Amino acid sequence: MAGVLGAIMAGGEARRFGSDKALALFEGRPLIDHVATGLRGQTDAVVVVGRHHGGLTSVADRPARGLGPLGALAGALHWAQANGFAAVLSAPCDVPLLPDDLAMRLAGEGAAYVDGLPVLGWWPSVLADDLAEWLAADRPRAVRQWAAAVGARLVVLEGLPANVNTQEDLAALRR
Repeated sequence: MAGVLGAIMAGGEARRFGSDKALALFEGRPLIDHVATGLRGQTDAVVVVGRHHGGLTSVADRPARGLGPLGALAGALHWAQANGFAAVLSAPCDVPLLPDDLAMRLAGEGAAYVDGLPVLGWWPSVLADDLAEWLAADRPRAVRQWAAAVGARLVVLEGLPANVNTQEDLAALRR
């Protein structure tokens, strides 16, 4: 296995935002397109998990919708493993300004995630079965808890990228 799969987590309901935030415009483009651009520069391929969007390959949450970011990550890891990718670089659809060196900062021996934004992470695809078992056992669905269980490194980024959860967050980003 070789290569890194970029996975955009985009299946959330965006209740706090009030509309489909993946398609909310920032600098004239949907947020999800900014994330795709940021991942393309750091990965070998990019997929979107939990929805269909443009020309991106769509991957389903696993084992089903409604499991939050861990269900999306499980889908991405399963797809990565089935398609020969060694790791997944994950990002939510609402963090449009990814650091250009995110993969370099997170890559290493095992899994790693960003302090304060745990959906920004580096996940070896060999963790697909571990996450499937975690979800099947009905354990907590928090990324941080599963990450701790698999020994993921916590990476602190100075200048944490903006996360757009509300219309106010988007307005602040536009300023």
